[in-house]
Amino acid sequence: MHGRLSSLLLAAGASVALVCAPQPASAQPSQPLLPLTDLAAERALIANAVAAAKWGTGGPIEDPARERRILATVAERAADIGIDPATATRIFRDQLTAGKLVQRALHAYWTAHPERQPTAWPDLATEVRPALDRITGELLAQLEATGTARADRTCPHHLFRAVRTVGEARSLDPLHRTALERAVRSVCHPDDT
Repeated sequence: MHGRLSSLLLAAGASVALVCAPQPASAQPSQPLLPLTDLAAERALIANAVAAAKWGTGGPIEDPARERRILATVAERAADIGIDPATATRIFRDQLTAGKLVQRALHAYWTAHPERQPTAWPDLATEVRPALDRITGELLAQLEATGTARADRTCPHHLFRAVRTVGEARSLDPLHRTALERAVRSVCHPDDT
């Protein structure tokens, strides 16, 4: 996500350091949910670019038709790799909600601080959505890989640790920390195995 998209985020008043921060080390047995949580954080950070793009084009933050298409695709892909479609849909609905939380906050900030409004913005179709599509595939793979851990009674503990680790590694500000917490809200459920 370096290059033009990072430059556009900087112009939008977003911290490029948030988007390009080093990723945490691979998951260790003691932190099985770390890669999944890191992907959720990356998606929450990309919401900065989505917010800037929508600000620039006047596009709405809410796009129910697009969200339905995304969730239908997620359910189909989940079923293809053996993940319960309802579980995947629930988790991805949280991802979308977290992204909109960031977008609304940034739009409110830019409205209150016109001097911080983006003067350039990325193209959603060619610059932002490919990154989101990549993350979707990687999140689905992590849902498959963490099925047992997500269903275990220790999942909330591991998730808490993963959120803390990722938040520190990526130096998440309060907005993006809140978005991350919202994005992983449905990750732990004992009925997922």
